[in-house]
Amino acid sequence: MTVRWGIVGPGRIADAVVRDFPHVPGAEVVAVASRSAERAAAFADRHGIARTHTGYRAVLDDPEIDVLYVATPHPQHRAVALAAIEAGKAVMVEKSFTVSSVATREIAAASRRTGVFAMEAMWTRFFPAIVRLRELVAEGAIGEVRSVQADLGVRNLSDAGDRYLAPELGGGALFDLGVYPISFAQMVLGDPSVIAATGALAPTGVDLEESILLGWPDGRSAALQASLRCAMPGSARVIGTEGWIEVPPRFHHPDRIELHRHGAEPEEIVLPATGGGYSHEIAEVTLRVAAGEQESPVMPLADTIAVQDVMAAVADQLGMVPEEGPATL
Repeated sequence: MTVRWGIVGPGRIADAVVRDFPHVPGAEVVAVASRSAERAAAFADRHGIARTHTGYRAVLDDPEIDVLYVATPHPQHRAVALAAIEAGKAVMVEKSFTVSSVATREIAAASRRTGVFAMEAMWTRFFPAIVRLRELVAEGAIGEVRSVQADLGVRNLSDAGDRYLAPELGGGALFDLGVYPISFAQMVLGDPSVIAATGALAPTGVDLEESILLGWPDGRSAALQASLRCAMPGSARVIGTEGWIEVPPRFHHPDRIELHRHGAEPEEIVLPATGGGYSHEIAEVTLRVAAGEQESPVMPLADTIAVQDVMAAVADQLGMVPEEGPATL
């Protein structure tokens, strides 16, 4: 069957994601929705999309759509995703999923109650190189995994009017950048029991940078960094008792990993992504929706909730108060 997709929020990330649909058999973009008729029309023209909708309610009423890709600013995810699920539309929600644990739990609960598919668009987990990393860890290639290190930072010295500094638009390093190392650590080590963070806020109240230490009861740990004002390598490593796996920059969309085993020469494993890299998460959602499944086993809602809880604790320790959007359209 062909799974028919609608795009909600025709911004920069949606532009990149839509370009990967030709790489996914059985997936077709049939509509785009925006609060601006002009933006929707321009996006549709660029990508050859047949229908446009002005306003988000209209796209929910379109009977020719199976899945909505939600790419609005973070605080708007809550209302769109909840309304979509109630309308019977599966959702792939851009990360960060929301800007609060409450909203993330609401969406997960709605999905589970209705049986409608929902998944966070954490593309990193679906890259072939990361899939292989997880296999190597599961096989015991580096022994018992004891720690994760990851960083992601850009030098973004934007003015006060930039989205990245606007709390009402989900600005800050945490929701755009920090989500990647946190999700990576949670993917490898599970849900932490200790969360400690330090960092700095902008005058607008959003975070500019943070260092995060996560801990587990058995002593495992993760050391993570994110920044909007310092460029960072964007690398990650998984460290075990018998070696480590290096994920070279940028670790959140890698085309290779390096396996280092004690007593052996390093092994480079090259596994390029298809298209721009978004094709793999699109394929996952398309497969699950076509099969009538409710969640992805690769990016389950429980993992999204766990990552959101870490981000909530980090925000609280930094003194940042995220501005979550309303629950209704």
